[in-house]
Amino acid sequence: MAAPESFDLNSALPPDHVLRRQLNDEVHARPPERIVAPARVAFVALLADARQREASWDRIGAVAQRFGVAPAGREALHYSAGFGDCRVKAERHTEFLRVKIIAPGYGRGGAADPFLESAIDSAKADWLRDLEGETITAVRAAILPGDPWPWRSERAAEILRTGEPLVGAMLSGGIGAAFTDLHIGEDGFSRLLLLDRGMTAGQIGRSLQRLLEIDAYRMLALLAFPIARARMGELTGIEAGLSAVAASLVDAKEAEEPALLEQLTRLAATTESLQSASQFRFAAAASYHELVERRIVELREGRIEGLLTFGEFFERRLAPAMRTCRVVVERQESLSARIARATELLSTRVELSSQRQSQALLNSMDRRAQLQLRLQETVEGLSVAAITYYIVSLVGKGAEGLEAEGVKVDPALAMGVAIPVVVLLVALGIRRIRRSVAKAFEKSGQ
Repeated sequence: MAAPESFDLNSALPPDHVLRRQLNDEVHARPPERIVAPARVAFVALLADARQREASWDRIGAVAQRFGVAPAGREALHYSAGFGDCRVKAERHTEFLRVKIIAPGYGRGGAADPFLESAIDSAKADWLRDLEGETITAVRAAILPGDPWPWRSERAAEILRTGEPLVGAMLSGGIGAAFTDLHIGEDGFSRLLLLDRGMTAGQIGRSLQRLLEIDAYRMLALLAFPIARARMGELTGIEAGLSAVAASLVDAKEAEEPALLEQLTRLAATTESLQSASQFRFAAAASYHELVERRIVELREGRIEGLLTFGEFFERRLAPAMRTCRVVVERQESLSARIARATELLSTRVELSSQRQSQALLNSMDRRAQLQLRLQETVEGLSVAAITYYIVSLVGKGAEGLEAEGVKVDPALAMGVAIPVVVLLVALGIRRIRRSVAKAFEKSGQ
């Protein structure tokens, strides 16, 4: 029996959708780095516009070439490569760029002080300051073996060199722990300590990425908070103006309604302007807050006696700010709806007033038309008399001419006989002309 011919499976499929591979690869985008303890990490998130993100991406590509590695593609959103003994990971997002530098070992400070030498120093990443944008988050992290176990929070505070209260929790079901004070030090970085007690390299990378994303996303979410506080006073002023207009509507006279409608229009325009200016920021804050909460759940936290967990800390400190933002959004939407209802009510009143004025104008025009009709009938009567007078006079002149020629005609009798005939003919002629004019007007109106 002959062996079956080899079959190319690709030829068995219809053509790919233009986005098939792009959409499939999306689930593999931005994978966490695999990290082995001990290690040090520097993480920076820059708030940047499209041009700044593009320029920073080009700068990272130039540094990669200097280290002899392939740069990221111009359209790539994620890049990871070894720069000497260290590793650099960069990611582009909708409104920010983040860079992570991973250096192995404890550095010059050894296990006693892993923060003495930063990953930036180890990687000679002086190029980091040349990236464009504004720093929104900067974190130095140390990943250490977890011996002895469990760690005391006092020892974590000694290594972090902080006098501030710590936030900490067990991670991944108890095989790791993390500590931080979330304060920005004199070097411009906050510090994070991650302990490994049996985590795999992948678990360390995922846990670290979640902790760093929590810090970055909570800062991005809080960008909306100053706007929300400023909006509170502005919305209070608009609400006071709306209340004043609504109160005036109760007893407003017809002549005052246009001015009130103008006030409502200004209030509506102001509210719409405020919503347009802050809509993106508030929507982004809600999304970032949701990401923070999701990353906290993914940490699988366990309590460390005497410390707030990350979930408890952000529930107390971040959640109130986000609730303030939601309240402002709800107030803006409610205020916009109230102004719309008041405007609709006042517009209805103005329209009714306009209809009454139009009705009064139509009644006035009707009365004028009736007067014009009567005047026209009077003029028509006078016209019949005038035309009859002239025609009868012409008949009389004609009779006198005939009499002068010897024809026996009595001019007075001829005129007397012509009067009723002429009156009838003239009246019929004027009536016919009026009807033809009326028909022509109706046709032009249609």
